[in-house]
Amino acid sequence: MADLFLSDISVLLPDGSVADHQDVSVESGRFQSIRPHQGPDGAVHGRVIGGCGKLLMPPLADCHMHTGQQLLKGRILDELPMIWTRIMLPFESTLTPERMTLSAGLAALEMIASGTGAFIDAGSYHMEAAAQVYLRSGLRGILSASTMDQPGLPPSIAQNAEEAIAQTDRLYDGYHGNGLLKVAYSLRSLISCSPRLIEMAGARAQERGTLLQAHMNEYPNEVNFYLQHYGCRPAEYLAGRGLLGPHFLGAHGILLSASEKALLAQSGSRLCHCPFSNCGKGAPDAPGLLGLDVTVGLGTDGAAHGGLSLWNEMKIFRSVMNVTWGVSTSDPAIMPAARVLSMATKNGYAIMGLPQGGQIQEGAPADFITIRMDVPHLFPTGDPVNTLLECVTAGDVTDLAVDGKLLMKDRQILTLDQEKILYEARKYQDSLDLHPNRPQMSQQRPQQKPKQKPQQKPQAAGGGERTARP
Repeated sequence: MADLFLSDISVLLPDGSVADHQDVSVESGRFQSIRPHQGPDGAVHGRVIGGCGKLLMPPLADCHMHTGQQLLKGRILDELPMIWTRIMLPFESTLTPERMTLSAGLAALEMIASGTGAFIDAGSYHMEAAAQVYLRSGLRGILSASTMDQPGLPPSIAQNAEEAIAQTDRLYDGYHGNGLLKVAYSLRSLISCSPRLIEMAGARAQERGTLLQAHMNEYPNEVNFYLQHYGCRPAEYLAGRGLLGPHFLGAHGILLSASEKALLAQSGSRLCHCPFSNCGKGAPDAPGLLGLDVTVGLGTDGAAHGGLSLWNEMKIFRSVMNVTWGVSTSDPAIMPAARVLSMATKNGYAIMGLPQGGQIQEGAPADFITIRMDVPHLFPTGDPVNTLLECVTAGDVTDLAVDGKLLMKDRQILTLDQEKILYEARKYQDSLDLHPNRPQMSQQRPQQKPKQKPQQKPQAAGGGERTARP
């Protein structure tokens, strides 16, 4: 008896090929069967999804985002350098549980609507409030608390090493293994963390068998700091303290030396590139890292850097790889479409500790999205995989399921009250007064108070966050 049945649908298979006219059944959160179309061979006590004109594929996995940045959209692009100290750090120091609730609601809506079914948050404050929203959303997620002890932080977020670790301990005790959520230990930036804090976070992650993630090798001053103070580069420093390994995730990794890439490969460490955010600083050697069998995923770096659409990130990544590495070697397929899609799906799930995830196959976790392919900008196509990378946008995602549960059906989000969250977002937007000469949104169109659901309490506004890199 199937919980969910997808009838007569095209399926993107793990080898990158597409099988047309397939029936797919889901039971107990797993793909039960994938076979040529003939209709259900047993009872279906859940939903039936008609697949004509649709492509079934894994959801996308955002391996590096920041829930607290959601309310910073439009406030970073074209700004002068040092955005962390001038904009992001002051903003982050004003976070409240209410603002994080709104930030998480908007982030969850954006991820679901764009086809992202799994994510890794790199750290913020008041993450318990975000966790409550993500539990309701049904998304898979790994959460972290902001972890840094550099001197001079605003009083509201100033912490010593013990306090920073205790913050993550509380998050871990409350939410690790709760629903589809896990908790990781995080180093917001290696130069924002003392050696004591780095060692404490690494030891606690190893003790609890969870992920340790760190922003690293993103800026020249970060690398120079380690060379000046420790006589080695960041990855070499971590390797010398036994912190690299399959449970380590490095974010960005733009400025890696040959020895650092070798250390990451030998230790089985993972990396995540964030194309839109990174391309203003440099281009990572993704072809070289993949050639060393390093598992590399993709991330958005949060909504302040172009939103949470991994479809945009994949297009940018393909272009940056071509102009950086493909042109010099006259290799237009230096980063083929199938490989980029695999980075955004299968690799992301592997980094999250689900090696069977991120692919459509019998026995795998029933996480999937459907794409409406029979529309003018996608159809006809000579290669569906190429078209997914070149032409699909977030708005083409029709359905999304995680662990066999539908979170979105026919573009209607089922697990969160979108109208209510957007109502609170409008109130927050009006309170900002960023452009005093412009009419406020409430003057541009009337606000309609949403219908209140008895089981839900109103949420308040706010949020914003980014990694600490002086």
